[in-house]
Amino acid sequence: MILNKRPDIERFIGKPDPAIRAVLIFGRDMGVVRDRGHALAAKVVPNPDDPFDVAQLTEQDLSDDGGRLEGELAAQSLMGGRRLVRLRLTAEKPAVDKLAAEALERHAKGELNPDAFFLVEAGDLKKDSALRKAAEKAQAAAAIPCYEDEPGDVARLVREVLARDQVSLNADALSLFVARLPRERGVARQEIERLALYLGPGSGVTATPADLEPFLGVEPDASLSDAAADAFGGRLGEAQAGLRRAAQEGETGPAAVRAIGMYLGKLRRTLTLAKAGAGLQEAAKASGVFWKQEREFLRQARAWNLDELDRIQPEVLAADRACKTAGSPDRLIAERLALTIAGRARRLGL
Repeated sequence: MILNKRPDIERFIGKPDPAIRAVLIFGRDMGVVRDRGHALAAKVVPNPDDPFDVAQLTEQDLSDDGGRLEGELAAQSLMGGRRLVRLRLTAEKPAVDKLAAEALERHAKGELNPDAFFLVEAGDLKKDSALRKAAEKAQAAAAIPCYEDEPGDVARLVREVLARDQVSLNADALSLFVARLPRERGVARQEIERLALYLGPGSGVTATPADLEPFLGVEPDASLSDAAADAFGGRLGEAQAGLRRAAQEGETGPAAVRAIGMYLGKLRRTLTLAKAGAGLQEAAKASGVFWKQEREFLRQARAWNLDELDRIQPEVLAADRACKTAGSPDRLIAERLALTIAGRARRLGL
């Protein structure tokens, strides 16, 4: 069985189906995988850290002893309650993948201890993974893929974590903070907890964008970000000056080209979301546009289109390769790329 719709996943994790003996949670964002694994484990046994009712294994355990997994799944709880066998995988190793798949198939059929619950947390398994196939096909098993958090998911996480410390953000501050957060769940959670400490746990404060400015500081790589924005905005002189200022700050040519590529990526994601039906402002926020740059970014997004960005992409890639060639004038290459983009922006009316 495959559970890939959020309401179905949340319903299952909140109240696991008693007919399901094994669950595979997997995905690129290990923070989301871990969060869902913790939540499900807490529903299966009273204490997920209890060594008497819970066996926690890693891929190294399976590599060291190929029969240990099935042995743990066949064992009875020492305390008479339900037993949880929790396997955490960090890499897709064929031998381990096959062992886990075989154990899951046998356990799903009830051949081991039918009262035990088998929970596997893994990374971004490919479609040909034996473990993934087994979890998707077995009637008494479920596969839960985890995708990168959308802005709405991140906003919900921010509200939930801050609420535990009795602090919150108003709507504008929430949009600002979410736009600046990394999409990896584990790193994002650390930043949210750091914000809660900054606001004062138990203070009951509802922060505004002005309250967050000292906490957020300036945007990373501000000079390069400004130069990229100037290039796509058609401001030739400003783009060149920004790159030279960044060079004085110690930034290299490859870093400048990377900043331009990242800015192009934000424009592409925004226009793609808008093409799919999202509002342009909503799409920009989903693409991580800093709130102070939103007005200018939207002006550019209305002028650029996906076809024009496709024409620029090969030049960005070529500049990136050229910058990394030994002895290349990398800063001049970056400047030339920025000026080329600014010239095209001018022809688009910017």
